[in-house]
Amino acid sequence: MAQTIVERLREGLDAFPATERRVAHQLLAEYPVAGLQSATHLARAVGVSPPTVLRLVGRLGFVSYLDFQRSLRDELSAQLSSPLAKQPAPVRKARSGKPEPAHAEFSDAILRNLQETFASVPPGEFDGIVQLVSDPRLRIHLIGGRFTDALALYLSVQLRILRPGVSHMQEQESNWRDQLLDMGKRDVLVIFDIRRYQPSLLRLAHAAAARQVRIVLLTDQWLSPIVRVASHVLSARVAVPSVWDSSTALLALSEWLLAEVSRQGWEKSRRRIEELEVMLGGERQP
Repeated sequence: MAQTIVERLREGLDAFPATERRVAHQLLAEYPVAGLQSATHLARAVGVSPPTVLRLVGRLGFVSYLDFQRSLRDELSAQLSSPLAKQPAPVRKARSGKPEPAHAEFSDAILRNLQETFASVPPGEFDGIVQLVSDPRLRIHLIGGRFTDALALYLSVQLRILRPGVSHMQEQESNWRDQLLDMGKRDVLVIFDIRRYQPSLLRLAHAAAARQVRIVLLTDQWLSPIVRVASHVLSARVAVPSVWDSSTALLALSEWLLAEVSRQGWEKSRRRIEELEVMLGGERQP
């Protein structure tokens, strides 16, 4: 699967010439609206010439601005897809004409999602997240959406074993405000959000960012709107031949993050685990 427009922009941002970088920042800051206006209007909003916009579009791999906008609309359509818009996949047949095993197409899609997800992770981005989550001076808060909060809970339970100051936020939005009161620049908020993106999580992200909380976003390839206030972003491939999206690649990213946090802070984490094992051993005594 080809990279999305936002992924291409974020990946190439540091390498773009200065004027094109200004256009890229505008496209990211006002995604997708900025890209849906004409090249002339976009150039005027940024203070560059229309040819600068067209050069950036070409650098992103599009043959024309119209081609760029067509791709952008396709991505928007994919973002907004509901289960009703996705038909169950037909049974795939092998060259012999016989049906393939029931799992064949689905397992192929899962493996492809994993490979493409890990291949597209910018090393600097992942390393930055590991540094934040490993820093014992920072408090880590995790939350997800309707289907992804289970991933946030899973990661929070594991991280609590490795380090102090980890919490899974209450599910009800009315409770978030109470927790936000104690958040500031020494806090990191890890949010899981995939299509169809949850408006309440976007509100939480904006409120947290206003309090100088650093936002880590784990999302899909089309990128949650939370990307606008996120300090770091990891995107995973989620599409499979099903009416539902897959969280397998997101779980794999979470476990990779957990593995690296364990490795970097192993001496302190080992002492915590040893102490926990003593507690568990005491509970097992008759």
